[in-house]
Amino acid sequence: MIRAEHIYKSFDGRTVLEDISAVFDQGKTNLIIGQSGSGKTVLLKCLVGLHTVDSGDIYYNDTDFTALDFKERKAIRQHVGMIFQGGALLDSSTVEDNVKLPLDLFTDQTEEEKLDRVNFCLQRVNLVNANRLYPAELSGGMIKRVAIARAIVLNPKYLFCDEPNSGLDPMTSVVIDNLIQEITQEYCITTIVNTHEMNSVMEIGEKVIFIYQGKKWWEGSKNDILDTDNRELNDFVFASSIAKKFKAAEKGLVTK
Repeated sequence: MIRAEHIYKSFDGRTVLEDISAVFDQGKTNLIIGQSGSGKTVLLKCLVGLHTVDSGDIYYNDTDFTALDFKERKAIRQHVGMIFQGGALLDSSTVEDNVKLPLDLFTDQTEEEKLDRVNFCLQRVNLVNANRLYPAELSGGMIKRVAIARAIVLNPKYLFCDEPNSGLDPMTSVVIDNLIQEITQEYCITTIVNTHEMNSVMEIGEKVIFIYQGKKWWEGSKNDILDTDNRELNDFVFASSIAKKFKAAEKGLVTK
């Protein structure tokens, strides 16, 4: 579980997050949604420690993460997996070496032990016989699956996903969503997904937090969204649906 209490964050005198408190449950896919500029990405980066909060506290289970020094935070970060928006694979390294990187950095395992773990994680994301491929040889969906394999290679307790479906077609997005949810439930991970994709919300949104103008404006499940009378959330859902239709039309996927 991760718990945020009264989080404030500003840049150059401009408040980006204002008094945000939230609980992100273990074993569930916790989604942070909101329009561009709402503060959802800043919140995710504060939770993972990439931004330092101005005030407030962030707890990893019962440990106050905001009170830890660099060395103490490193011990927790060994239990954190991160999926970046573009995958963030090393272009000059093979799939195998990309997935193995966290093991090289944080463990004293033998090379054989590392390769066993790498192969297990690649099999878990349905990437067999891809070890020797380079990122340039992979599709967008394969890149995201490699990123997931790398994120879980250390068997994390916490998984952060920043726009994991960015740039993917709808069918591949569903595959990635389902994979993230399966891994979350299978290993009882505290998973936090930052997204603006309503398909993802309705597919795997076990707990959803809507950020509006830097504040927590609404929270509930994917089912609750269908019955909400929150005007700003409804506007966001409607705008997201319209934008998706326009994108599909531009690609010739729908006709009048």
